[in-house]
Amino acid sequence: MDKYHPGYFGKVGMRHFHYTQGKHFCPTINVDKLWSLVPVADRHAAAAAPTGPVPVIDLSRHNVHKLLGKGQLPEVPFIVKAKLISRKAELKIIKAGGKVELIA
Repeated sequence: MDKYHPGYFGKVGMRHFHYTQGKHFCPTINVDKLWSLVPVADRHAAAAAPTGPVPVIDLSRHNVHKLLGKGQLPEVPFIVKAKLISRKAELKIIKAGGKVELIA
């Protein structure tokens, strides 16, 4: 058997004993969907008066743990609170005039 199918017998791959799915739970959102979490009234107020109060987007309230960097952002300052954030997303937020805060 091994003559015609080399590598048929033996162990292949890695094993993960006691796999706990809660440890690997990390829902994500991209930068282009970030403004959909802000109420419409706050969006218009932030765009109309850039010197006024800035919207604060707390991703943990929306059950999102990680922010990824796909997409574009409007040039409106805002604050994002997230557990995890990619470097690309952080650069896009800072370029738009916003600020990133990491939470535990």
